[in-house]
Amino acid sequence: MYLINTPRLQLREFCINDAENIFILNSDPEVTRFTGDKEFKSLAESKNFIKTYTHYRKYGFGRWNVELKSTSEYLGWCGLKYIPRLKEVDLGYRFMYKHWGKGYATESSIACLNYGFCQLGFEKIVGRAMKVNSASINVLKKVGMCFEKSWVENGNIIEQYSISNDKWQQADPFQHISIHQNQF
Repeated sequence: MYLINTPRLQLREFCINDAENIFILNSDPEVTRFTGDKEFKSLAESKNFIKTYTHYRKYGFGRWNVELKSTSEYLGWCGLKYIPRLKEVDLGYRFMYKHWGKGYATESSIACLNYGFCQLGFEKIVGRAMKVNSASINVLKKVGMCFEKSWVENGNIIEQYSISNDKWQQADPFQHISIHQNQF
């Protein structure tokens, strides 16, 4: 079942059938060089990730599988993650390298922000990226987030952006409508 639909995309929870695609995504060094995560070494590691992913059950939301609506092709994932130690909700996304630069991260991010603010009632959502990942930072800016702070983590400068529910509600309503029609 798809939780979110946009004009081009459909988002849903991970399932065990996604293991191969998630393995391919997370074993691509071009993709993982900006994440700080280690590459998956096996399909079993990917399956274990899916089996132990408890965010949906624990918080009622999470990172979602993103597919192209017209073909159901796997593109990557996008979604929200609660970080208990920081008491923050984080917007994150990761797409197959061949799908970079097509606007999928922006489109799915807008849909996830809309879901987080309008359906879940969050007051603020943050997004983080390595400073050297200018494409990811551009996505955060395109969806209305503003720079909040930066720090060094594992030798990388990390920048955090954020947007409040109030600012989201005051944004151009046509931006939300064009991306979120027939969403729920």
